[in-house]
Amino acid sequence: MKKTNLVKKIAATFMMSIMLMTAVACGSVDDEKKDLGVALITSAAGPNDNGYNASAIDGLEKMKKDMGIDYRVVETTDIPGSLDELAKAGYKLIFSLEYNFDALINGVGGSKPLAEQYPDTTFVVFNENPNVKEDGTPMHDNVVSVLFDVHQASFLAGALSVLVNENKDELFEAGDYSFTEGDAGRKVGFFGGTKSNGITVFSYGYAEGINYEAEKLDVNYSFITDYNVGFSDSAAGSTKANTFYSDGANIIISVAGAVGDGVTSKAKEVKKLAIEVDANKDANQPGHILTSVLKNTEVPVYSIAQKFKDGNLSEIAGEALYYDLGSMATGITDLATIESFVKASGEAKWAEIKAEIEDVKSKIVSGEIKVTNAQIGEEIDFGSLTHLSTSGN
Repeated sequence: MKKTNLVKKIAATFMMSIMLMTAVACGSVDDEKKDLGVALITSAAGPNDNGYNASAIDGLEKMKKDMGIDYRVVETTDIPGSLDELAKAGYKLIFSLEYNFDALINGVGGSKPLAEQYPDTTFVVFNENPNVKEDGTPMHDNVVSVLFDVHQASFLAGALSVLVNENKDELFEAGDYSFTEGDAGRKVGFFGGTKSNGITVFSYGYAEGINYEAEKLDVNYSFITDYNVGFSDSAAGSTKANTFYSDGANIIISVAGAVGDGVTSKAKEVKKLAIEVDANKDANQPGHILTSVLKNTEVPVYSIAQKFKDGNLSEIAGEALYYDLGSMATGITDLATIESFVKASGEAKWAEIKAEIEDVKSKIVSGEIKVTNAQIGEEIDFGSLTHLSTSGN
């Protein structure tokens, strides 16, 4: 009898322990869901792209240091699945850098939109504002769109390209470069990873900037494009760049992740110029990267994380946030790297060029110069660019 009671006591104690462990485990999961912090899904270029993704991760790292918020970075080809899993796990602020919005906003395969399934999670998307009804109101209050006015920055880069190309002999030592001369060298190349608004927003602004200065100087330029170079194959970038440079182009701009690395290495090899994007990459191939069009994702990632920490995400619920030339999130570089290659006799001309770029910038900021913005659905009228012809795909 005593033995039976002892067994019962042991069994009861064991069951109680199991119940306590289950309760603690459940509590841990709940606590974990509250404290998982912030997640970020990279674009196809990956976290080590030295630009768009890496800059956003810098913002997360700064967030962790300043605010004590942990974060998770996910590299994936399944954007909808990853958004679903992260929200389900308990992440309350999720940045998605990939250009993939349908499952989040509209739902796919008969499923409700992910934004609707996880109303307590704020999703931040980039380079597009897909969260808009026909009447202009937001579809989901828990989706925030981040857009960079890179059309404006790209306009500056296009204007700079013409000014440098037209004055290249006065600016640089002949032995340092092998530029194509005359009309044959009035070709400028553009590489895009894919044809989307997030890419054409660069090309439209760049083309308009070229035309602006070409018209002032009464010269005619050709704009040769390839929007299908992908984002990861730097060797392919080098090969394609060689074709463009051999065809006479003196400058190529790449909006194509790691493909741009191949372009800049080829620029150095053939002694011409390239333009990079996203981060300041001017020093990657000193003297052969004219400038970088900045799309500094660190700025919005950090500022939105600050609102998350302060409990103020409701202030931007459903909003499209635009980061312009004055935000420090976009623009072109200070040109210090390329300036170090300007010869002494060209310093006066270089000063003139920089002053002209500052004047163009002020006119864009004031609204005197209007630049086509593909991110908001604007279409460029290439026929109106009187001093620029286009070709490519």
